[in-house]
Amino acid sequence: MVAMFDDLVLNSPRFPLRAAMLMPMVSDVVQIIGFPLFAEGVLSPLDLVVAVVLVRLVGWHWEFLPSLIAELVPGVDLVPFWTLAVACV
Repeated sequence: MVAMFDDLVLNSPRFPLRAAMLMPMVSDVVQIIGFPLFAEGVLSPLDLVVAVVLVRLVGWHWEFLPSLIAELVPGVDLVPFWTLAVACV
């Protein structure tokens, strides 16, 4: 029963979009709360992981490029650019 439910959820056409909306929200919250850990901007591995996962979930969109650049700038990365980019997509 659980396997069937998992297949239905994971194969749903809305699953990638829901996962794509949830991931940047979690990432932005982690970045805002854990600011000292991610203050280094370009050296933050979290933003690169988010970029790769979002491209895998919803494909490449031009909105991701400005978000990635903005997230790599120290201080500017506190604005939830990933969430805004996915909302635009």
